[in-house]
Amino acid sequence: MNDPGQALDRLVADSHRTQERFFADNRETILNVANAIAARMRKGGKILFFGNGGSAAAAQHIAAEFVGRFIPDRPALPAMSLSTDTSILTALANDYGYEQIFTRQIEAHGRKGDIAIGMSTSGNSENVLRGLEAARNAGLYTVGFTGQNGCASGSRMKDIAEVLFCVPSGVTPRIQETHTLLGHSLCELVDRSLFPGAYATD
Repeated sequence: MNDPGQALDRLVADSHRTQERFFADNRETILNVANAIAARMRKGGKILFFGNGGSAAAAQHIAAEFVGRFIPDRPALPAMSLSTDTSILTALANDYGYEQIFTRQIEAHGRKGDIAIGMSTSGNSENVLRGLEAARNAGLYTVGFTGQNGCASGSRMKDIAEVLFCVPSGVTPRIQETHTLLGHSLCELVDRSLFPGAYATD
């Protein structure tokens, strides 16, 4: 029987289980990455986020949390999404090929000491892989967000990103939900490191 209520209960439970497992398995790595981002931002570094589709939306969302504010008010933090400028994206796709749309932007905006966060639920998005590779070659700190398939044996993303966060699911919505919570978590942890006074009333 196709019961919408049961379907809702299942998907919520599955999302919670996926997130609980991911954060339990990656707690120390998340704290370390947040500290690394904060350290680079103290020296003038910025974050470059990029991805396709739902990952592009997540890249834009999390970049906005850094530039605006997350919870308490504090100075703006330097972050940008490479998935948002339609003129740049279409020009690069037309002139160089879709697989180069992030590589060229990394070349334009990325500097040693910056952070590149590439998002791909499959771990196989050629443009994201090339963007991470260009970032690493340019001396950026590279972080990948993916799902379980992106961490399988032979994954190129695993070889390119210095840190790879693997959501333990092959279901795209569960992966994307966890990536959003991971982005929120990194934003708050960086905030707390850079602006401890803003959280003094916790």
